Amino acid sequence: MKVRVLGCSGAIAKDCRTTSFLLDSDVLVDAGTGVGDLTMDEMAKIDHVLLTHSHLDHIAALPLMIDAVAARRSVPLQIHALGGTIEALKKHIFNNIIWPDFSRIPSPQAPFLSFHELQVGERLQLGGKGIEVLPAVHTVPAVGYAISTAQACWVFTGDTERNPAFWRRINQMDISMLVIETAFSNREKDLARRSLHLSPNALADELDLIDKDKRFPIYITHTKPAETDMIMAEIQRFDQTQPFGPNVSHDIRWLHAGQEFEL
Repeated sequence: MKVRVLGCSGAIAKDCRTTSFLLDSDVLVDAGTGVGDLTMDEMAKIDHVLLTHSHLDHIAALPLMIDAVAARRSVPLQIHALGGTIEALKKHIFNNIIWPDFSRIPSPQAPFLSFHELQVGERLQLGGKGIEVLPAVHTVPAVGYAISTAQACWVFTGDTERNPAFWRRINQMDISMLVIETAFSNREKDLARRSLHLSPNALADELDLIDKDKRFPIYITHTKPAETDMIMAEIQRFDQTQPFGPNVSHDIRWLHAGQEFEL
């Protein structure tokens, strides 16, 4: 499975794209501004979009992408999300005010997109990949995802604060790569807690819930551009050494837009 990081920032700025990952060529996880770096051909090949939640930084490019490639597709683009996320998209985005309702255009019988409701704990198959919907704890209905092939399991927390149910499930899996958010520095820990995001100290507590016999690379995502350097320094401090060092307690690394991984 190929994982392409289209965007992994918590906000926009020069060279900062918000959350979106392309798995192989056909499955998109979240649809932040990073989708705008895809070519028309690449966007047209996407058949499934898995959304973690309805916040703008995770769905901003979705209506524009559909508009760009709808005429080049012969089947609807399938949007997979929690019921609350789908409701928010219908009410606030695809409402014929902010954007056309592409779930009914060009006709209700043959629309440009279709919505498919997910439940936490559900498992399904999309494009030869196994999808498991994982719990998340956020200010709106939210999930994470574990996406597996025969060779690898890629896990994304989505936006979440402390989440013991997530770690209970993670400890049962054979993981190739974990992507976890840390949106705020410790200086903003109170804001992080109120907005249900992680700060480095909260991240340290969460990583302590990983079984001691498990080891896999952990990639940090969703940092606010103004605080990224501080967040990185604080994470390195609690991990006692630089990433990739010989004595790290966790294999913590930094995610960047444009990275590609073969799992």
